[in-house]
Amino acid sequence: MSKRGFRERLAAGETIVIAEGYLFEFERRGYVRAGCFVPEVVLEFPEQLRALHEEFVHAGSDVVQAYTYYGHRAKLRVVGREDELETLNFKALDIAKEVADKHNKLLAGGISNTTIFNRHDPKTIEEARSIFKEQIEWAVTRDVDFIIGETFPDFAEALLALECIKEYGKVPAVITFCSTETNITHDGVPIPEACRKLEEAGADVVGVNCSRGPVTMMPLVKEIMKVCKGPVAMLPVVYCTTCKEPTMQALTIPGTGKPAFPVDLPGVACTRTQIKEFAEEAKALGIQYIGLCCGNASHYMRILADVYGKDPPANKFSPNMDQHYSFGDDKHRNDYYNDLFETKLKDNKAK
Repeated sequence: MSKRGFRERLAAGETIVIAEGYLFEFERRGYVRAGCFVPEVVLEFPEQLRALHEEFVHAGSDVVQAYTYYGHRAKLRVVGREDELETLNFKALDIAKEVADKHNKLLAGGISNTTIFNRHDPKTIEEARSIFKEQIEWAVTRDVDFIIGETFPDFAEALLALECIKEYGKVPAVITFCSTETNITHDGVPIPEACRKLEEAGADVVGVNCSRGPVTMMPLVKEIMKVCKGPVAMLPVVYCTTCKEPTMQALTIPGTGKPAFPVDLPGVACTRTQIKEFAEEAKALGIQYIGLCCGNASHYMRILADVYGKDPPANKFSPNMDQHYSFGDDKHRNDYYNDLFETKLKDNKAK
């Protein structure tokens, strides 16, 4: 079965659901270190990477994204593995391509904020260009359908990434900004305006990812949609950010006031119902490129994909409490256990 192209799908008005969040998920599982967040799992446990790609496809992702986020020269230098840079990128690309081809999914290459970019320092700008260039050139050797440039805090760095994708990749580009607390990039451009400028510069999809959860990202996305003509990307983290604590970095642990970021964020995670409500709102709004970022896991992804009409294979095992031995329907409920549960519930309420 032939695979429809990325631009072809967008032009036809199709929605694209994408699973991200590899970084936090692998940190949770013990394969990536919090702090440097370098994707060393690619080098040391490639079978785990392949399994997570399969898991996200099973949950309904339309895209398999090569896990090269923070897999660039500046970040590998931090952990003393710069000499393994090319190996890491090609291994990540090859694993992603294998899974994408197997399931007839779109294959995406990935670049990210470089962490060394300084718009006032020409040397860092050229270093960032070099980082983008080599990752993009490696990605296109594996026939990626498009390249994602994401989590940019500066408009200038995002624009540089887009220019590099157009020059060195010549493939469709998705560019997303890190959704800051102020709605303004670090170099002073309102994020909606920054998205509009990137769209005018040739980006196929623009928008925001990371940092904000569904509740605090939604108002920003609505502002972006007012000024952009094409598809808008929305990829929130799966944490309960609020007006008072609008980003995951600002979240505190309930009852203690201590920072939740990064290791205690599960204490402020969204429920599945909240993700379902977010997905329904995003779909009604017309978000065409939708995904989940940090904190994402396959149970969240299945819900998002299901709301967007993808009917993922994982739906075979979606919840059916009618079959529960105590909380189920008349056919499945065992009254002996049901009475025990009800008695305990009454006792707890009495206490």
